[in-house]
Amino acid sequence: MKKIPSITVVLALASGAASAAQLYRWVDEKGAVEYRDTPPPSTARNVEQRTMSGNTIETSTLPYSVQQAMKNSPVTLWTFDCGDPCKQANAHLAKRGIPHTVRYANKEPEALKKLTGGTEVPVLLVGSTQLKGYLETNWDAALDSAGYPRTPPPGMKPQGKVAESSKSAEPAKGKEPAAKTAADAAPKGGQASAAK
Repeated sequence: MKKIPSITVVLALASGAASAAQLYRWVDEKGAVEYRDTPPPSTARNVEQRTMSGNTIETSTLPYSVQQAMKNSPVTLWTFDCGDPCKQANAHLAKRGIPHTVRYANKEPEALKKLTGGTEVPVLLVGSTQLKGYLETNWDAALDSAGYPRTPPPGMKPQGKVAESSKSAEPAKGKEPAAKTAADAAPKGGQASAAK
């Protein structure tokens, strides 16, 4: 029984040593540069000692699958204050935790018309897939096939980002009503024109 505490102490010390390891660099008697985690011999020249921290690698907070989906099929939502269809569209993307860019049709009508042939919103772009109007089943199918998750991964609550070209077009705070949750949403389907 007395060996267990001593083993625990040894393991704790070993893990602490691993997270802050010493690295030595020196030039040996033949002129070769050596890197070791043990002290150099007495014949070594130009000895340098460095403390290395843990071997953790910083990664994105997004899961790899979401990063791949974003890379291969970025999501853009074209919207405007079009009532329930736009609110439901925005709420749908938020509910699934989809990282996306928001562009406003009222500020970029020509860009939307060139892209879709009209000015009706909402429009969802998932990579090269274009969906006009909001229909939950169609949007889910497009997002699923692009590899986006059905629910946000733990700790991930992304919100749409405004495209660089339309930052000034973002509605003033308080002027756009809050989006309804999926449970509050009215029957799905519909689109509206940004020309209102």
